[in-house]
Amino acid sequence: MEIRYFNNLDSTQQFLIDGIKSNTIVPDCAIVALNQSKGVGSRGNSWLSNRGDLTFSFAIKSSSLPDDLPLSSASIYFGYLMKEVLKKYKKNIFLKWPNDIYIDKAKCGGIVTHFVKKTYVVGIGINLTPRDDLYGYIDAQNAYYEILESYFLLLNKAPKWQEIFSKFRLEFRNSFGFRVNTKNGKVDMAGAKLCKDGSIIIENERIYSLR
Repeated sequence: MEIRYFNNLDSTQQFLIDGIKSNTIVPDCAIVALNQSKGVGSRGNSWLSNRGDLTFSFAIKSSSLPDDLPLSSASIYFGYLMKEVLKKYKKNIFLKWPNDIYIDKAKCGGIVTHFVKKTYVVGIGINLTPRDDLYGYIDAQNAYYEILESYFLLLNKAPKWQEIFSKFRLEFRNSFGFRVNTKNGKVDMAGAKLCKDGSIIIENERIYSLR
């Protein structure tokens, strides 16, 4: 994985998407911004970060990933790997279905995945600096580069989706009490059934996890 560092970028993920579409960036490649001014979260929402937070994106070919990984499970897969790295620094951390990293009830990070020209483009933001809002953070600024290195080492091992799913399924109850958008509005996830492809079934509606 080639890693390129920038002092400032609007969005690491948009930088990669544009580069993949124009063939000016060749995967596998990662873009890290020490300061990101226009980060993008789920459903097109903005992701505000402070200087010192971990904001990066990477483009990885589908052929570099396990062959049992469903496209719809990508954000869970990449998010759970990050959660596994971060638990060294915060014990009560978990991945809320499908793409948010939480400390107890406070969101401290998120993962957004796009699929462009047979390439996964994955954006990750993790709060490492104190906040003056309701978001949480992991007090691990000194481990900035260590977290990055550990994440890409784990990603390079390409653990099977079934292995990751088996672990995530045991922790899925952590998502209960949160709400999810359905065709009938927002619904508590306590009644949701987790399927093998990472989707959930709730109130007879199947909701996929690619975000």
